[in-house]
Amino acid sequence: MKQKVLPRTKPPQERRDELMDAAQRLFLKQGVGPTTIDDITSGAGVAKGTFYLHFSSKDDLLVALGEQFAKKHLIRIKAAIAAKSEEDWTGKLAIWAEASVIFYLDSIQLHDMLFRESRSPTREGLVDNIIIDHLAWLLEAGAAAGKWSVDDARFTAVFLFSGMHGIVDDAYLKERRIVRNRLTKRLQRICFRAVGLPSGIFDIQ
Repeated sequence: MKQKVLPRTKPPQERRDELMDAAQRLFLKQGVGPTTIDDITSGAGVAKGTFYLHFSSKDDLLVALGEQFAKKHLIRIKAAIAAKSEEDWTGKLAIWAEASVIFYLDSIQLHDMLFRESRSPTREGLVDNIIIDHLAWLLEAGAAAGKWSVDDARFTAVFLFSGMHGIVDDAYLKERRIVRNRLTKRLQRICFRAVGLPSGIFDIQ
């Protein structure tokens, strides 16, 4: 019986993921500035030349990590929304707020490292992202289903996305113990008001 020959090298995507994982660990541990490409390749167990097969620079890798962060955020939101019934649009909007608050709090150190500490935020970076795109779709779909009213879904999505960050940041800075449920309810209240729903629809206190 002929023995199966195993590949000598890992698939390119797996190598890329290993480089990104190693970089993220090192960035969080020692900071972006002090971390060199040599540190990253050593942490991933690959030759330095392998790095340049996937990324042109450390900044290019940071962009990839930022995109990965946003994709994970969107996956979390979509999974939470999928658990709601097809016609429960109010529940979908409420769960968007809850999933966003929890994900941001769970990832706040990584978020700050990727989007604030390592590079200055750009106007494009603040508003041109897949989370806002998805929320704009959700708002448009709910309006089309007659569940709420929104004049400009994109405008409202940008407002709510920015508001989510502001609410969490304010609580993170001022409160020693962040009560996630309270933050979620505050954001839900804002979301409901933004689309013309009564803020107490879920008996939010």
